[in-house]
Amino acid sequence: MGSQTYILGAILLLALCSLLTRAGYFLFGDHLPLTPAVRHALRFAPVAALVAIIIPELFPLSGSYYTTEAIIKIVSAALAVLLFMRTRNALHLMLGGMVCFWVLRALLV
Repeated sequence: MGSQTYILGAILLLALCSLLTRAGYFLFGDHLPLTPAVRHALRFAPVAALVAIIIPELFPLSGSYYTTEAIIKIVSAALAVLLFMRTRNALHLMLGGMVCFWVLRALLV
């Protein structure tokens, strides 16, 4: 019974932390005004988060870069970037990259 209570407590505390960090600014934003420098810096947060997620997936620190799966990921990401540069449309970026990934994976793996 004790471990179930511990797990439930951990889940509830994690949910509360997630709620406060995600909705905290909306709840308390009027009481904590941000400086223009901080507002400017926060504009780059989504891009930084995406880079932090995508780059380690494409170029892992350990393992081989020349596996078929790794090459498929790199080619798909490159095609997605080229599509975005051409069209400036995020939907084309996502769809083009995923379709390329799925087609190459079906053909090569």
